[in-house]
Amino acid sequence: MTTTLAPAPAAGVRVGRLGLGDLVRIGAGGLTSRRLRSGLTALGIAIGIAAMVAVLGISEASRASLLSVLDRIGTNLLTVTPGQTFGGDEATLPDEAVAMIRRIGPIQAVSAVTDVGATVRRTDRVSKAQTSGIAVMATDTSLLETLGGTLAKGKFLDAATERYPTVVLGSVAAQRLGIVDLDTPLKVWLGGQWFTVIGILDPMPLTPEIERAALIGIPAAETYLDVEVSPGLVYVRPLPSAVSEVRSVLAATANPEHPEEIRISRPSDALEARAAAATTFTGLFLGLGAVALLVGGLGIANVMLMSVLERRSEIGLRRALGATREHVAGQFLAEAILLAGAGGTLGVVLGSGIAGAYAGSQGWPAVVPLLGVAGGVVGAVLIGAAAGLYPALRAASVPPTEALRST
Repeated sequence: MTTTLAPAPAAGVRVGRLGLGDLVRIGAGGLTSRRLRSGLTALGIAIGIAAMVAVLGISEASRASLLSVLDRIGTNLLTVTPGQTFGGDEATLPDEAVAMIRRIGPIQAVSAVTDVGATVRRTDRVSKAQTSGIAVMATDTSLLETLGGTLAKGKFLDAATERYPTVVLGSVAAQRLGIVDLDTPLKVWLGGQWFTVIGILDPMPLTPEIERAALIGIPAAETYLDVEVSPGLVYVRPLPSAVSEVRSVLAATANPEHPEEIRISRPSDALEARAAAATTFTGLFLGLGAVALLVGGLGIANVMLMSVLERRSEIGLRRALGATREHVAGQFLAEAILLAGAGGTLGVVLGSGIAGAYAGSQGWPAVVPLLGVAGGVVGAVLIGAAAGLYPALRAASVPPTEALRST
């Protein structure tokens, strides 16, 4: 009967526990020996992490932009518009509606605008049919204060200019007319008259109808366009603490005879709905990113299993030289974790760059979600550990003599 003895460790060599630094060094060596395969596998993890970080970054940037708008303009803006009569016809606001609304105690400001039905064009040579979707509205001088808006160029209507053929353009209206500055006097062809452009408004997300409008004074509309102006849309700015109370009495105050014909709305509700919709889509895209991350994890598991089969001779040699099962398992597990960690780091960098670039293109503040950054790296490491566990155990179970015989 022949007894086979396992080779004894060489003199002066002590078999013990591998330190963390040793595992990192050995694992990195295993990956660098197969750079192309390792790089492609890490890229799979990077795509999943980049998608998740980019979605979180864009969502946070959008939310920050909406919050900044709400902080600047406020959520205490209400609009009063006519609805329909009992017979189904379009209702109208009483001429005294603005004056009656001003009597409500907690009101800070009230302004009205009226679409006068005119068109505005860059020159009189442009066809009348080409309106560019710009409405001509008559308003009072307090509109800018009521809306909490600001001017990008020039000045707003005042007690002097509201009586003359002058116009203030919303940001979108100015863009469509090709007007970007007022360094030189400019005129537009409005309602068959030349009107001088005296101001351009900054974007006003809460009131898109003003962004697409050309604003003239009520006296100028009555004089130069020969129209009778009555309130068509009323903006009301109550105290922030009294929005609900004012909203409950606005309809009856604006039209005491037919309050059911009045519609009251709060423009900031639209921004809140957009924020809620953005959150819904964020969850959807995060789910898609998680799927990509899972696919990347499966790729790591597949690559590590292939590596175990290809490196049986290496495993057998290490075992023959005294490496324990734990050492072999630790080596392959370290390779999987390093591979996933490299992919996660690359994904965080790519995702943050994509989110920052998109936010900059939209004029939003760039926001780096710390939770997404930390979660991306940690999640990648956990995925790598889970994906590499079975291949590591498989490598540790390879008998050294069988591995050496297979070379």
